Amino acid sequence: MKRRRFALWGVLVLAVVASLVYAFRPQPVPVDFAEVAKGSLIVTVDEEAETRVRDVFVLSAPVAGRLRRIEAEVGDRVIANETLVAQIEPADPAFLDLRSEAQAQAAVQAAESGLALAKAELVEAIAELEFAESELDRAEELSDRDIISRRTLDDARRLFKTRSAAVTTAQAAVNMRQFELAETRARLVSPTERRETPGECECISIFAPVSGQILRLLRESEVVVEAGEPLVEIGDPQSLEIVADLLSSDAVRVEPGHQVIIDEWGGPLPLAGVVRRIEPFGFTKVSALGIEEQRVNVIIDITDPREQWRRLGHGYRVEARVVLWRGEDVLKVPLTAMFRDGAEWAVFVEHDGRARRRRIEPGHNNGIEAEITGGLSGGERVVLHPSDRIVDGVRLTER
Repeated sequence: MKRRRFALWGVLVLAVVASLVYAFRPQPVPVDFAEVAKGSLIVTVDEEAETRVRDVFVLSAPVAGRLRRIEAEVGDRVIANETLVAQIEPADPAFLDLRSEAQAQAAVQAAESGLALAKAELVEAIAELEFAESELDRAEELSDRDIISRRTLDDARRLFKTRSAAVTTAQAAVNMRQFELAETRARLVSPTERRETPGECECISIFAPVSGQILRLLRESEVVVEAGEPLVEIGDPQSLEIVADLLSSDAVRVEPGHQVIIDEWGGPLPLAGVVRRIEPFGFTKVSALGIEEQRVNVIIDITDPREQWRRLGHGYRVEARVVLWRGEDVLKVPLTAMFRDGAEWAVFVEHDGRARRRRIEPGHNNGIEAEITGGLSGGERVVLHPSDRIVDGVRLTER
């Protein structure tokens, strides 16, 4: 019985020990692998961009006045110096306050009195002229009979001419007073009064300066505008360019002539472009996170045929990827497999089911993949996202 009892407890102890050994033995760490392989690698600077017409012409009001409703619509074709775009007519007078109205009415009354005085002076001048004319006729008759002297006849003629000039002067004064009365009455014109001929328009016509399409109507309905106020934008949508505002630290790496890949524009395939100009002036822009950033505009031309992007228009959003470097047959690994090992870079390589730390020499990277110039060879497998459980020599298993 004792032997059986010892044998039973021995079996139980061995089972417990075996269970503990099995439970606490080192387990392989599940990881994700990536194979080191050759392929193409493109290093780009990516940024949201916007299309725009290269030359946009803004039509402004040449004078202040009332802008008639613009009948043209956005997208209409216009011809240079032929298509009538807008018309501006004189604006209505302003309302008068009590003081201004009283002064204007007093000026009208004064003008009416001045006109009455001028008419009376004209009547007086006409009467004097008629008297001088009868005196001249009488003097000429007496002079023919040698009853009066030659000087008396000359005095009569002079008096007649003087009275004729006085009538002309009085008539001019009447005309002047009539114009003054019309001027003072015009000051009392109310903005509620309409023109006698509303269909006619003593307007200034504004024609399209260039051929193209109407891009935007800044003023459409009838409204009073000031001189220089913008009304319409005109441009040629077939002459498009792309503007991307890059970070200044990225813009210094871009040069004119760099190739550009244009994505997310709505078409099935990316478009090709080329950097035409990097503007020398930077500006401050607040990001969505509220951070002030220094930005620089980079101008890009689309090099693909117009038929491929004819649906693009002014102000459309695109994704611009400026190519800084391109390699066609380079050894590369995912950037997530790399980690810092002191001052150098390293990866964990899978060898016989165990992790082996290996230092590498990376080259160019695009934020997703990195070029490897030394330390790895094609076909090897590296660990992605190595955690603190991955150490040199630990057993690995694929997740």
